[in-house]
Amino acid sequence: MIEQAQEEALSIIKEIETNPATTQRAVSKKLGISLGKTNYLLKELIQKGIVKGESFSTNPGKMRKLSYLLTPKGVEEKMRLTYHFLKIKETEYNKLKEEWNARAKPGV
Repeated sequence: MIEQAQEEALSIIKEIETNPATTQRAVSKKLGISLGKTNYLLKELIQKGIVKGESFSTNPGKMRKLSYLLTPKGVEEKMRLTYHFLKIKETEYNKLKEEWNARAKPGV
């Protein structure tokens, strides 16, 4: 089974690709993961060069706001994770199909 963190990272990558102006809070709520974990995963994705965070708030009195961009490395990582996820799901499907066929009664 794909690691949950990888699956969540893939979900975050997809969300950023769809909506670069999204906030950590919005991503957290949409994906159903804690804000702390969202923050942690985004920091890891930024550190690995998969996502780039750009500040767009120039007012020093306001909280720093970031816009997230998927880097070319991020696009490659998205494809790699998606392929990995689909291969796992294909294996699970084939296993379930074999179990179903083994239980099916002949002639029914």
